[in-house]
Amino acid sequence: MSDKDKTPSNQIQGEGNYDAGRKFDAEERAFVKSGQVDQKAREAEEALDGPEGETLERARKETGERGKMGEA
Repeated sequence: MSDKDKTPSNQIQGEGNYDAGRKFDAEERAFVKSGQVDQKAREAEEALDGPEGETLERARKETGERGKMGEA
């Protein structure tokens, strides 16, 4: 492979940054192995049912709408 074929790891590479994708995957696997998934799910449920629930739901809807902007 020549130097011109190498893409710096901090740049977009085709459909995305592969280095960032690998890092995310590794961190996600580590989180699952940590055994904290159930605890964090309960914490999220409690937050939704608690005083901040309305704010969280509004934010969820707003970010969902932004995701649909480019869709036809």
